[in-house]
Amino acid sequence: QSMAYTETLFTALAAWALYAVLKGRWIVAGALCVLAGLTRPSAAALIAALAITAAVTLVREYRDERRAGPVLRRNARMLAGVALAPLGWLAYVVFVAVREGSPVAYFDVQAQWGNNIDGGRALAAFIAGLPWPAALGLCAALGLLGWLVVLCVRQRQPLPVLVYAITIVVISLIGAGYFGSRPRLMMPAFPLLLPPAVALLRLRTTGRTAA
Repeated sequence: QSMAYTETLFTALAAWALYAVLKGRWIVAGALCVLAGLTRPSAAALIAALAITAAVTLVREYRDERRAGPVLRRNARMLAGVALAPLGWLAYVVFVAVREGSPVAYFDVQAQWGNNIDGGRALAAFIAGLPWPAALGLCAALGLLGWLVVLCVRQRQPLPVLVYAITIVVISLIGAGYFGSRPRLMMPAFPLLLPPAVALLRLRTTGRTAA
């Protein structure tokens, strides 16, 4: 990417945040989420990844011990990281609210830009307005996107990585923004590239063996 958009920086922050989660460095992950939240609202995907992973971890440990107190104390750093994660995005929402003099100013600005969430109605209307060959091609592309998500699930990617990738895709599809921006919005969903990367690696290894 060469234009002055924030996806590149956000993707780097997201990758390191997910790496920190996988290494159990929750405070670092939360701090990186703060920076990501100051970069793009897509940080919601990171926040969801941390929160869901933490919730699953707590439930599993509670089922083993049946005592909430020790589980919470043992995972204090994890809980602190989750609590830290949304602060960057919230700080920007507060900044816009103070600057514009309205507690919902951030969401008003998003709506004025046409970036509000509409559940995918704008995307469906765009596809419906295309000539059928173009609509068919776009539906095929969306099908390929769904197939990549399924491959990520079958690949058993770590939970935070999987939640992050799926949330990025969902956010990109259910917004009311300009259609041409959707591929750019999906750029940070780099885990979708892992199944093709593994397939190419296997193909390369097979080719060397055959040679």
